[in-house]
Amino acid sequence: MHFTSGEHFIQSGSARLWTTVSGTGIATLFFNGGPGCDDYLEPVARLIDDTCQSIRFEPRGCGRSDWDGHYDLDTLLFDAESVREAYGLERWLLVGHSHGPNLALAYAMRHPARVIGIIGIAGGNVLNDRSWSETYHERLKTVGEDLGGKQFYADAEVNRQGNASWRAYCRRPALFRDLADLKVPCVFINAAEDIRPNWPTQQLAALIPNARYVEIPGAAHTIWLTHAVELQTHLREAIAFILEADRRPRPEQ
Repeated sequence: MHFTSGEHFIQSGSARLWTTVSGTGIATLFFNGGPGCDDYLEPVARLIDDTCQSIRFEPRGCGRSDWDGHYDLDTLLFDAESVREAYGLERWLLVGHSHGPNLALAYAMRHPARVIGIIGIAGGNVLNDRSWSETYHERLKTVGEDLGGKQFYADAEVNRQGNASWRAYCRRPALFRDLADLKVPCVFINAAEDIRPNWPTQQLAALIPNARYVEIPGAAHTIWLTHAVELQTHLREAIAFILEADRRPRPEQ
């Protein structure tokens, strides 16, 4: 099915999901952070709208999508696949911010043949580590965080269910084996001044065979608010790297 630029609602099982599409070029899906954030990645999509046909969606329980109480990881991945099918796409690039790169990785491990590559922005954290959480909350208390005045609208259950199912996913015995076997090219663009520790993302970049890690000096979690030019440069470089890697034959997975 062909969708023109603008907003579209698609059906995923019993739920109705809000989506929007802009730009032209490589089909690209954006994963919001949270869990539990409605759409806020339009400024990032605009940075690559001459290269990518950017599809953004709001998960169940967030913004304009249905609030039906089903907010676990499996449901979200099912919904992402429903978006792909509704848009009639064979493969696409995945871009995620904050918790979004985690979702992109989980999707890619489930559907590797559907993924051209992954770009993570200020995120990538496949663990359930108490010291990481303590550092984040201490910095949030002492340093704070500028979200650019964005207000999020989501069911109170979305974050709880999303985090609980992500922690369960991180306990999956084969998780790190699957990450080490992942043939999808990945680029992680992190912020040097993020109050979230960056070492888990560095570990991911070292573990995944065809992955790169870069940091933007002086940038915080919402990189585009203060370092849009630098982020755009790294996004373009990431896309070029992923497309070059995708041209090479990919081993069976």
